[in-house]
Amino acid sequence: MNVMLTVVLALQMVSALAMIGLILVQHGKGADMGAAFGSGSSGSLFGASGSANFLSRTTAVLATVFFVSTLALAYFGNLRPASSGSVLDSPAAVAPASGASAPAAVPAAPASGAALIPSK
Repeated sequence: MNVMLTVVLALQMVSALAMIGLILVQHGKGADMGAAFGSGSSGSLFGASGSANFLSRTTAVLATVFFVSTLALAYFGNLRPASSGSVLDSPAAVAPASGASAPAAVPAAPASGAALIPSK
């Protein structure tokens, strides 16, 4: 289980970093307009519109991988073993007296508030 969690976390981190890199490399919508009329990057490796399709599809795949790995991490984070051993799950245990006398009794509070006011 611990190995699976590590693999999913590593996959999420790699996909997030790759997605950041691909988003920073992509051009905006205004850059496509200039390339369509022959200026700028029309002689690029992927052609005038080929790089936009490749980069946007790769970004979509990486976003899907990131989303699925996030859901998997949330699922694994909410799994709890049958006996978790948590202090909050079990009731408080009363410690037995260790041979000493019982603790002294606490005196009861007076019934009326008038007894608490000192007289002059």
